[in-house]
Amino acid sequence: MAPPEYSLRLQRGIAGGFAPPTPNAIFTVTRPLNHDQLNVTSAIREIGTASLASAAPKSIQNDEDTNALIEELHGILKEIPTESPPGSEDIYGLDISIAWGSEDLMWQNGGPSGCGGGTSSVQATDEDKAKFKRAVEIVEKLVGETA
Repeated sequence: MAPPEYSLRLQRGIAGGFAPPTPNAIFTVTRPLNHDQLNVTSAIREIGTASLASAAPKSIQNDEDTNALIEELHGILKEIPTESPPGSEDIYGLDISIAWGSEDLMWQNGGPSGCGGGTSSVQATDEDKAKFKRAVEIVEKLVGETA
């Protein structure tokens, strides 16, 4: 069952190094407690520009299909690892981070400031990588429903 309240964030562009990463896109999806809609925001950096361009927040109905996707995403994130120490390495190799916050789960890969080029003591298996890729697909589908 999906939590009654949660927030998630997907960021494309987490690999950094000497300088912090420059994100290409940031998407957020939140469900406030006791609401039947999900709030979705998108910020995308167009090629050749230095900063993200924000779009107006939009909403999608939290219907049966949407809830099933959120349940699947929540379940995936409960199963797959994050790098250790946080921000050391992009263990999924997609240059993407997901951050999830709910009463029962706080999960984030990529660290709060991206990945700085270290080595993680935890590595993702091929199965973990496939699950993470599916998690990214779910978030992109939810964000795409507001387009």
